[in-house]
Amino acid sequence: MNSVMVDRVTESQWRAVADGRTVGHGDVSRRPDGRLFVSIDVWQDAAFGRLAAAMLEDLPAPLHTLVGEADPGLRSRWERAGFTAARREGEYVLSTDPRETGLDTLRAPDGVTILPGEEADEGLLVALDLAIREEVEAGAGWRTMPAEVLPLSAGPVPLDPSRYTVAVCDGAYVGLVRVAPVPRRARIGLVAVRAGQRRRGVGRALLAQALGSLHRSGTGSAWAEADESNTAALALLEHLGARRTSGIVELVRT
Repeated sequence: MNSVMVDRVTESQWRAVADGRTVGHGDVSRRPDGRLFVSIDVWQDAAFGRLAAAMLEDLPAPLHTLVGEADPGLRSRWERAGFTAARREGEYVLSTDPRETGLDTLRAPDGVTILPGEEADEGLLVALDLAIREEVEAGAGWRTMPAEVLPLSAGPVPLDPSRYTVAVCDGAYVGLVRVAPVPRRARIGLVAVRAGQRRRGVGRALLAQALGSLHRSGTGSAWAEADESNTAALALLEHLGARRTSGIVELVRT
């Protein structure tokens, strides 16, 4: 094979060409928290190193990438390009059947009411969402959160109430679950409870309502992601009988 040539075809994409044929491409995207994530897809092995070198020359550090834990070959390629492991995240599947999760007899804590998002006050829901973002920013930080949990911004935060289940205590909105419905299996995007209301069972009550609603609508299972340093989330998933199905490693080059 002749020498691989790489050019930047758009602001976010690079192309590798050999013998007049495209043999791979690289992409970059900016996550809502500002981090740059790169990916490379090649049809000929020699193209990976050339694409990586070109992208690293063009883009500012730090750069991030995600690799499935079952793909050590791809991880080795990124490590040869100077990336190192920064965090690990597991993917879990759990049943929506309350008899299997053990949530069939669960009741909300005293003084707490669980509402479907459509019945929630939109202004209070937005305020809760903002308050949770502030707590995340002051605590674990965005790097441990799913990509869809957006950082704070100056503009209004768009919400789809149909995706939420909300916990209310003495008139105050204190917790939420966000579920993204997909065919046959939904995604639990976020479970969050305000700091002063934790360890009371509010999170389990929210999940009981959200998962129960999915079960009644015919969705048999849901999946969720959890940072492997988040012991509370892992304990909750284990308590619900969730099964770990795969995982990813986030690599970073500083």
